[in-house]
Amino acid sequence: MTARVVIVGSGQAGAQVAISLRQLGFAGEVVLAGEESEPPYQRPPLSKAYMSGEMPLERTYIRSQAYYAKSAIDLRLRTRVARILPERRAVLCADRELGYDRLVLCTGARARRLRLPGEDLEAVFYLRTLADSERIRAAARPGARAVIIGGGYIGLEVAASLTKLGAEVVVLEALERVMNRVVAAPVSDFFAREHAQRGVTIETGALVARLEGRAAVERLTCQDGRVFAADLVVIGVGAVPNDELASEAGLTVANGVVVDELGRTSDPAIFAAGDVTNHPSPLFDRRIRLESVHNAMAQAKAVALAIVDRPQPYAEVPWFWSDQYELKLQIAGVGDPDDELILRGDPGARSFSMLHLRDGRLVAIDCVNRGGDFLAAKRLIASAGDIPDRARLADPDQPLADPMATAPGAAR
Repeated sequence: MTARVVIVGSGQAGAQVAISLRQLGFAGEVVLAGEESEPPYQRPPLSKAYMSGEMPLERTYIRSQAYYAKSAIDLRLRTRVARILPERRAVLCADRELGYDRLVLCTGARARRLRLPGEDLEAVFYLRTLADSERIRAAARPGARAVIIGGGYIGLEVAASLTKLGAEVVVLEALERVMNRVVAAPVSDFFAREHAQRGVTIETGALVARLEGRAAVERLTCQDGRVFAADLVVIGVGAVPNDELASEAGLTVANGVVVDELGRTSDPAIFAAGDVTNHPSPLFDRRIRLESVHNAMAQAKAVALAIVDRPQPYAEVPWFWSDQYELKLQIAGVGDPDDELILRGDPGARSFSMLHLRDGRLVAIDCVNRGGDFLAAKRLIASAGDIPDRARLADPDQPLADPMATAPGAAR
C-alpha cells in the first residue's frame, strides 16, 4: 500500500501530480516540495502576459495556496532536495531525511547557459522564473535598447512583450531563420515579417562572441564583427533537463530521466513527469523529450493513475503554442525538415496553417490564428493511418474534420 508520495518539483507537472492524486481519491500523504518561494505557477505567461504587465501575479498560480491545505497536500516551499536515497526510499532535504513509498521527479529544466565573456554583467538575464520575468520587465523601460539572443519561442515572445513595454528590440539568431527547429520555413518567414512591422530588428546568422560594458552590459559583439548597443540582454537558447538528482541516484538518464509509458523510471518506486523526462512516443516510434505544459500535465495525470493502480499509458499527440502580439501559433505533432508541406489559408490575412506530410501521412501542423484546423489536425495525426487528399487539405473552405478530407479508400 502506498502511504506517502513525495513529489520533487513544484512546477506544472509536480502540482498536477498532487492535484490528480487527490482527484483520484488517493488517501495517503502527499508531499509537494519546491525550491521557489511562490506556490506552483504557470510558466508560459512569464514571457507573455505577465512580462508585459497584462496578467496579475495571482492569475499565474495553478491553484491558490489555500487549496493545498484544504486538499491535504503538504506544500513545502523553499525546500531543496539534495539527494535521493533509493536504498532507504528517502530523500535528503538539507539535514533531514523524508521517506517515501513512491517518489515522483518533476524537476523540470533550466535555461541553457551560453558561457560568454561578459555574461556576468548587470542587466543580462535568463528567463525561467517569476523573479526573472519581473527583473526583465523592470529593466525594459520605454526607449531601452533590448537585445535578445535566440530567436525561438521564448526569444520572440519576449521580443513581443518588450515591444509592448516600449523597448527598442533586436533579436540575434544564430541559425538562418527564427524558430528554425519548431516550424516550417514559411511560418518562420511570416513571424519575422510580423516582428519587423512592429519595429523589431531580427539578425540571423548572428553568433555572439562577447558581451561588453563596465558594470552593466553596454553592447554585444558577434563573431563576424557586428556590434549591437544594449541596455539589457535576454538570453533564450533552449533548456537543459534537471536530471542530476536522478543520475546521482543511479536511475537511467539520457537527455532527461528515461521513463516508460506510465512515467516509471528504472527504479519501480520512482516516477518522473514533465520537461525532465525522456519518454516513448508510440505515434512517432521514438523517444522524445518535450518542454510543454500539455506534456507536463498529461504525463503527471498518467503518473498519478499508475500510483493508484489504474494505469493508462501516456500516448498523446505532442502540441505547443506561442502567443506573439495578437497572433496565436499552435503546433501539433512533430515535423521534420524533409516533410512535404501544404499551405492552407492565406498568410496575408494572418490566418493560415502549414501541414506536414510524411510518407503520405499527416504528421504535424503549424497553425496561425486557425484553432479549428489545430483541433482537427490533432485527431488526424493521432489516427496515424489516414492518407490525406492533398487538394482538400489545401482548401481552407473544407474542414479538416470532414471525412472526405482523406483519399478514397483510406484506412479509417
